[in-house]
Amino acid sequence: MAGLPREVIKWLQSMDLSRPIKNVRRDFANGCLVAEILSWYYSQDIQLHSISNGASVQARLDNWQLIDKVIAKHNLNISKDVIDGAIHNKSGAAITLIEQLYMVLTNRVIRAKPPELATQEFNDSTYQAQLPPYARATTTRCIKNNLAVTEYVTEPDQNHCVNKIQAIMEVHNQQRRQEREQDPERFGIKAPGVKTLKQKEPVAEDNADVELHVTEVKVKQGVPPFTDDS
Repeated sequence: MAGLPREVIKWLQSMDLSRPIKNVRRDFANGCLVAEILSWYYSQDIQLHSISNGASVQARLDNWQLIDKVIAKHNLNISKDVIDGAIHNKSGAAITLIEQLYMVLTNRVIRAKPPELATQEFNDSTYQAQLPPYARATTTRCIKNNLAVTEYVTEPDQNHCVNKIQAIMEVHNQQRRQEREQDPERFGIKAPGVKTLKQKEPVAEDNADVELHVTEVKVKQGVPPFTDDS
């Protein structure tokens, strides 16, 4: 139950749930444990024999349809985005769901959480920020990481899925812009106000000026030859 506050863990343990919580993200996706928690407070409104323990998308939707009725009947302040995130195994959604259940059912307030843990944007942006730049996801991988296949299956309005993709891309592009600002040299971006000096090209030897040294040579003239006319 990593990630849950201590008081929430004690609260869950006090209800003696039918199975131990090993993986919060996985164990709360189909709604079975949520139904058990609600049955402790509203036993007349939810019948556990109607809840399936299956892991299929349809089983999750059927379970949560029953759970939504109880939530609406008692006007429990549980975010629809949080429920959708839990159904589709979004990072951090299940923990936020349990915390919201704890607060509305017990009328208690959880101690202040760090700002990075208080967000309801269920994506892997926090994880990506912890990675070195070269290991971070590309745009395509970012969409695959943050948009579950089950969301395509359960969402009849394709425009809604397109809007989700655009939102994911905007978060990813914002991170990339921050990376460029923090490390412009990695992206080949020149810092403002810095001029690059252009190196002079070496002069080819064929075009170089050649200095000639001329030495005067003196020739010693000999005695004229003897002739018969003299």
